Amino acid sequence: MTEPAGPSSDQAPPPGCPAHAGAVPLSGLEYQQTPSQLYRNLRREHGAIAPVLLEGDVPAWLVLGYSEVSYVTGHDELFARDSRRWNQWDAIPADWPLMPFVGYQPSVMFTEGAEHQRRAGVITEALEGADQFELAHVCREIAEGLIDAFAGSGQAELMTGYAYALPMRAVVVLCGMPTDGVDTDDLVRDLRLTVDAAEGDDPVAAYLRVQDRIEQLVKEKRNAPGADITSRMLNHPAGLTDEEIVKDLITIIAAAQQPTANWICNTLRLLLTDDRFALNVSGGRLSVGQALNEVLWLDTPTQNFIGRWAVRDTQLGGRHIKAGDCLVLGLAAANTDPQIWPEGHIGAENSAHLSFSNGEHRCPYPAPLLADVIARSAIETLLERLPDVVLDVEPHELTWRPSIWMRGLHALPVRFTPVVQ
Repeated sequence: MTEPAGPSSDQAPPPGCPAHAGAVPLSGLEYQQTPSQLYRNLRREHGAIAPVLLEGDVPAWLVLGYSEVSYVTGHDELFARDSRRWNQWDAIPADWPLMPFVGYQPSVMFTEGAEHQRRAGVITEALEGADQFELAHVCREIAEGLIDAFAGSGQAELMTGYAYALPMRAVVVLCGMPTDGVDTDDLVRDLRLTVDAAEGDDPVAAYLRVQDRIEQLVKEKRNAPGADITSRMLNHPAGLTDEEIVKDLITIIAAAQQPTANWICNTLRLLLTDDRFALNVSGGRLSVGQALNEVLWLDTPTQNFIGRWAVRDTQLGGRHIKAGDCLVLGLAAANTDPQIWPEGHIGAENSAHLSFSNGEHRCPYPAPLLADVIARSAIETLLERLPDVVLDVEPHELTWRPSIWMRGLHALPVRFTPVVQ
């Protein structure tokens, strides 16, 4: 593994700004099916830091290298989270599709220093109150109910009918919301739209609907607290305001639902298409943990994350980064960096991937453990209930959603022997 490529004065910066000639749009067909090839091309042409254009030709840097992503996320004094530093705000329209992710909000995502430690500490303690054994039991009950809905038909589409639905219902239980009805389904839909909107969708409006629902939840828990994440946050001695709790709950729910849904589906795809797993998985649990870990390396649910903003002029990976420049964390590219995997071989038991990011702003403990409980329970229950499940299309017919941020399938159609209820 190479040393971090931090600030250095002995590397001459290229002329111009991130929008100089050669900047690559972070969109297009390459992201739909084979983003790994695009990352390889960018790395070959630009090195560990590539000039890119976000939607609307807004300039930014895509950090591709494992060491460079680790350096950026580990040095908040140089690359911070408060997006108000961005030097491009004059060119950003109010309805910009990425506004829900980069527009400053009073959430833990944008806090820094002592304030971030305070907010993240509340989240950590609220999550630590969740019993992992109880969560696994809840997830299995949810999984059984979802499977019952299609088990008798002998076929199913697992992305929408299973992988999307299960994490949302699990996090609903964790946060103390009712688990049934249109309310939860609408929340699932709106969370997807905020990170994976198709043409004609309005991600900003979807985010506002999510915010309204969480505001209602916080009011409910003020009046009737329970044994849930929301109540623990409200009762924490740090004394967060209702607005702070709403923003942080949205962060928790969004992080739990969409990435975990894609983690489940991407792992099921691997188990159903890769001969290394097929013989071991059918009818049992063998290799599920290995497959979950391999997906985090090779098909991580969060491909790219926006972002960090340079606190001052600095050097990174041979590039001159100006104060206020936006850096997009290329988590998928970093996980497959040939500098750390020169043979192209990913160690099955190695968990040093960056799929949960790194540094103070990484996914807070124990969130990755809870996500693993949800994903593992979902996959194991499905394989136990439907031991002969197979793909209902050829592997090459599976298509990926055209998102530059999330890595997930449009659909995962399967067939199996119908189960008599």
